[in-house]
Amino acid sequence: MYNFTYHRPKSLAEAAALLAQSEDAKLMAGGQTYLPTLKQRLAQPSDIIDLGAVAELKGIKEEAGGITIGAMTRHADVAHSEVVRRVIPALAALAEDIGDPQVRHRGTIGGSISNNDPAADYPAAVVALNATVRTNKREIPADQFFTGMFETALERDEIVTAVHFPKPEKAAYVKFPNPASRYAVVGVFVARTGGAVRVAVTGAAPCVFRWTEAEQALGSSFTPSALDNAGIDADNLNNDIHASAEYRAHLVKVMAKRAVEAAA
Repeated sequence: MYNFTYHRPKSLAEAAALLAQSEDAKLMAGGQTYLPTLKQRLAQPSDIIDLGAVAELKGIKEEAGGITIGAMTRHADVAHSEVVRRVIPALAALAEDIGDPQVRHRGTIGGSISNNDPAADYPAAVVALNATVRTNKREIPADQFFTGMFETALERDEIVTAVHFPKPEKAAYVKFPNPASRYAVVGVFVARTGGAVRVAVTGAAPCVFRWTEAEQALGSSFTPSALDNAGIDADNLNNDIHASAEYRAHLVKVMAKRAVEAAA
């Protein structure tokens, strides 16, 4: 990797000040993606700001009719949290199935959504549950946060502080995982909240997206059979060595049906 200056701030204010001082500084959360990127010399930041010691960015609490999870909360903590398992069990189940134990004990929810890997699991939960991403500057609705492959609405000097998830009436996440990485070849999160249904798909396209046709069908009948006639266009889906676009289109419907069955 290239040379850089390493910082380990102990407060959000200190981290924000360090980030503002250099246009080439980068934040690091769990480092599960960024460390390999540095090792492969695919990035050359002037400074690395490690958020691992910022205690105010960690933790899980029940509030405002849902759950708020600090950005530096690790996947394993979400998976094993009594609060998450009681209020949004689908979210705990999603976290439990991310990567392997090593990844789950290092990776963080804030790092995952800020990186916005096309095959990551958390973006599907954020969108399907209509979560709100909180930063040190503002609050960003789920539908506005993910903007493209590895792209988000975050500004250069903005830091994710927490994610608030409303409590759904019913919810489930089902994915077809890559057998090696456990990333989602296709993952579908289905949630019904306040009578409205949201269906978020990850792994299938360059960025997480809502399957609106499925939402309309499930809004009338929250059953797997309601998706029998729902279709998805393969033209804009990923086509790679792991699965063709057509196969991913097929998997989206299969995973969605399984998610509805699990939620119901």
